[in-house]
Amino acid sequence: MLALLCLFIMVQVPVASAQNQPPPSPEGVSAINPGSDLWRDIRGRDLQFRELGDNSGVTQVKGVDSGVLINARGDQWARFRREELSKYGGGAIAGVFVILVLVYLVKGTVRIEGGTSGRMLQRYTYFQRVVHWTLAVVFLVLGLTGLILLLGRPLLIPLFGKEIFSLLASTSKQAHNLLGPLFAVSLIMMLISFISKNLYEKGDLDWLLKGGGAFSKDHPSAGFFNTGEKLWFWILMLVGICVTVTGLVLMFPSFGQGRQVMELSHVIHSIGALGLVCISFGHIYMGSVGIEGAYQGMKTGYVDINWANAHHDRWAHESEQQGLVLSAEDYARRQEERAGSKLTPESGNT
Repeated sequence: MLALLCLFIMVQVPVASAQNQPPPSPEGVSAINPGSDLWRDIRGRDLQFRELGDNSGVTQVKGVDSGVLINARGDQWARFRREELSKYGGGAIAGVFVILVLVYLVKGTVRIEGGTSGRMLQRYTYFQRVVHWTLAVVFLVLGLTGLILLLGRPLLIPLFGKEIFSLLASTSKQAHNLLGPLFAVSLIMMLISFISKNLYEKGDLDWLLKGGGAFSKDHPSAGFFNTGEKLWFWILMLVGICVTVTGLVLMFPSFGQGRQVMELSHVIHSIGALGLVCISFGHIYMGSVGIEGAYQGMKTGYVDINWANAHHDRWAHESEQQGLVLSAEDYARRQEERAGSKLTPESGNT
């Protein structure tokens, strides 16, 4: 028994001694402390090889950046997002909001010259209004959830606490991801529905040079859409496509893109979305309290002929020549017929 005990001790002592030894450091890494010093050296080495365009890591897992233990540039991106993107993006949104408030206080609502006549002209079809409002609702939800994810931490945590903000941020992320594809579909439908009305025509450049009449009492001549509306349409289409593509890159890393592509996509996505949100404030302002009668067109599909003559005179003149302007009686009758059709038994209502 004594011999067996001595033999057991002789075997276990070298094993225990080996287990207490620090693990060997990777080649090219000097770390006495196998903890923080080791990972700090690995971080520096990975960054050095990434700057040289060489990934020296060896791994059996084959994939993009699979040989990189620590992405040192991730800290740079996080710092840029926290210190630059959030600060300047939030400042831009606040600045646009303040400017619109000042414009309203100084200029107020632009009234219809001569008041309403009661004679109505159809501006949008039912399908066009559905497409517009679908895109508008999706855009607003995406904009709000995106701003919560980008700016919510410094603004909302002091107000609601970390627990509530965590729940709010998680919900925003899920809603943002779910509605992203719907935004792409709505964008395509908007392009199909309104592209023919947003092509360049004679007089658009003159409208732009006159600033849309913002600095004078006269409204420059315009067709169905003025130059400002056309610019907003094409900005929405082009920037919206960029935001959609980069959003898909961020949602589906299985495309094979690396971390640098993801970071660049995040930058383009965030800056593009912030730009759209800022410009949309102006669009919402002009279509609501900025110009009298503008909201009615997208709500009911009809506008007063006096409003059309004031803001879109060429389109109003062409419509009158074609006999498309409805009298007050005809418009009221059409509205009654529409309301009656919604209450028929076939619709399931009573």
